[in-house]
Amino acid sequence: MNNQAEDFFEELPLILAGPLLQHTEAKSVTVLVALQKSCQVELKVYATTNNGERLGNCLLEGQRLTVALGKYLHIVAITAVSPLGASLTNECIYAYDLQFTCADHSVLTLEQALFSNRFPQVSISYFEHQKPTFVLPPDSLADLHIIHASCRKPHGHGIDALPLLDSLIASAANQPRRRPHQLFLTGDQIYGDDVADPFLWVASNLGDSLLGWEEKLPVGQGYCTPKELAPGERAKVATEEAKLTAGLHNKSEKVSSHLFGLGEYYAAYLLAWSPVCWPEAFPPGKWVTSDRQALKIWDQSVADLRQLIYTLGRVRRALANIPMYTVFDDHDVSDDWNLNQAWCLRVLGNPLGRRTVQNALLAYSVFQAWGNTPEQFTDGQSGEKLLAAAENWSASAGKDMEADQEIARYVGMPSCNPNTGLPNFVLEDGVFILERHPETLIWHYTITSNCHEVIVLDTRTWRGYPADKKPIAPPMLLCPRAMKQQLLQPLQKTADKQNLTTFVIAPTNVFGLQAIDWIHHWQLKREKVFSTDVGDSWNIHFEALAKLLTTLCEQRQKVIILSGDIHYSCAARFSYGAIPYAPQQSVIVQLTASALKNEETLTRLIHTRLKQWLLPEKIRRWLGWNQPPNMLEVKAKRLHRRQAVTNPHWHCVLEWIPRQQAQNLHSQVDMSTFVAPWNRKNPRWQWLQPLKFWQSPWFQDGREVVGLNNLALVHFDLPDSSNSYQVIQDTYWFSYTSTTQIVYSRFATNLQPNQYLLNEFLIVGSQSIQDPK
Repeated sequence: MNNQAEDFFEELPLILAGPLLQHTEAKSVTVLVALQKSCQVELKVYATTNNGERLGNCLLEGQRLTVALGKYLHIVAITAVSPLGASLTNECIYAYDLQFTCADHSVLTLEQALFSNRFPQVSISYFEHQKPTFVLPPDSLADLHIIHASCRKPHGHGIDALPLLDSLIASAANQPRRRPHQLFLTGDQIYGDDVADPFLWVASNLGDSLLGWEEKLPVGQGYCTPKELAPGERAKVATEEAKLTAGLHNKSEKVSSHLFGLGEYYAAYLLAWSPVCWPEAFPPGKWVTSDRQALKIWDQSVADLRQLIYTLGRVRRALANIPMYTVFDDHDVSDDWNLNQAWCLRVLGNPLGRRTVQNALLAYSVFQAWGNTPEQFTDGQSGEKLLAAAENWSASAGKDMEADQEIARYVGMPSCNPNTGLPNFVLEDGVFILERHPETLIWHYTITSNCHEVIVLDTRTWRGYPADKKPIAPPMLLCPRAMKQQLLQPLQKTADKQNLTTFVIAPTNVFGLQAIDWIHHWQLKREKVFSTDVGDSWNIHFEALAKLLTTLCEQRQKVIILSGDIHYSCAARFSYGAIPYAPQQSVIVQLTASALKNEETLTRLIHTRLKQWLLPEKIRRWLGWNQPPNMLEVKAKRLHRRQAVTNPHWHCVLEWIPRQQAQNLHSQVDMSTFVAPWNRKNPRWQWLQPLKFWQSPWFQDGREVVGLNNLALVHFDLPDSSNSYQVIQDTYWFSYTSTTQIVYSRFATNLQPNQYLLNEFLIVGSQSIQDPK
């Protein structure tokens, strides 16, 4: 293996992935790179002139030594600060540069570190100086542009939508007010489960090569290396040994190539964000299997992966030129991760399940959390201790048990009861919480600019599992302590800053489609909670939802929730008012963007007009109580006196924002450049297009959701006749009906409560009390 690995990396550049621009603010800038050799990396940030065309003075600088996570995997997130206390401003385009000093004292520039025989030309800049650039968020909300997206499965069907970000940046690279300012990836940046066999073939081989040793995974009464668990043959081990739930209910294909090894999770990140480590070719399916169905699936997966690889250069350039912030959802570890107490008992109570979760969280810590919260990875902090433990674990080829225990401590693995082997929980405020060490990394965080604040929630590791119900019962996505720490305290901290518009990142939806709610409640009654993620949505646990809504609406009058998870994009407005009537009312606008690359037959159907014809979304209404928190959905025209006289404290109305007619993106972006040559439509058969009525623009132009792979741009407008901003989500997607055009669908609504619907609700309610029938 060593000789093959050495030959493989000899052909590659020093930089395996990156540079990735991450946490960026006026006084500091953080950039992450993954290298194949140990280096001291220096980061410098420059002012520019002529709208980014010329480099100016160096304003910020920093340096840091890489962390050796494997023989050929050396990671570092360098944070540059000003030695003189200077600050960046939001009216300027800034550029940055990297310099690499290797162990033999040779020095490489950024351009040299990107170059190799296999990659002779690499562009990560939009300017002639070939340096990546960025801008800070503006002072005015009217100039703010935020990108958000989720769910990027490498072998998912359709064209990857993340490369669209490259076009959006390129079209406004020299315009600080129009250029996208921040990128939020709200979950499922990688997939630990639902992995294609060819992807695992790459990840498993690459993972071992990166580490330089083979991990021993606890399987049965002994151990197996990742290579001994072949692609397509892991279902039994995943379900019966690791006890993972993604393969339950006749879905063994979802775990037949599940990631287990640490190297595999590391590799998944390199493969998601960079073209460098992908092989030049995949083995033909006939070399892997003789089964006709398996052969067909292999070939289709290879085609989908090759389409992903074709545009990874665009992804790499985009991620070098916009501050990226992320948070995990379940697939970053495995489907249903921490879904309910039953999952925790099942998976965290066995050695292979624990090892898989720990490996996934260590990889997440390095490739996502380090850049989100670099302050946690400075000297003496938990992140820095985690990196040291990861280095020791790898240096010992996985034999240093003390390092293993330290990794478990810092990523938040609960201890196990020595008598039962099951994970320990803490009973607090009537719910069970997974036990964690005080030094565990904090996954939630807050970003603040001159015009907005973004509160990023961790709804996976701070769940409250009901102590008085079955282990499969839906949890509180934030236990009472987490609700206070992650939401209430940050909101109170900036309560006096009225100029800030509040965003909340909630990886799973707060408000979902009515049909999804029906399915979840039906599956809960049947106790089949793992088949449809029952417990991941807020509105399956009304007490927790009521607490979330009252916390937001009592602290802020205007809130925007960015969400993903559900593989379609949509928008909804939630209007909230106190009872009895109070002049202060609140509005929450939920903007959902999903999936970057995971469109499915069902999402393609609801993308069309069929959804609005068969299952149109209707206005929904609730009454709510504060002590104890709860809410009850009611029909306004059938509001019974029994419901009205129980003295509700508040009422609310939910309305779905219509998807406007699709429009073409600016003409200089040609869709054909996103499609690999072997996937482009054959013009010989274009005459058949009119016969495919289901692909006609009219039928595809549904009015509720975008169900094809997409990326969302959020911005604001202040109409001349209004004092309230309009929040707009432009959702970009690839049209079936055109080989050259990229289109977008707009969702737009006023950032204020719907007074008419709230008042109508109160009037109907008061009439039902006076004249019950």
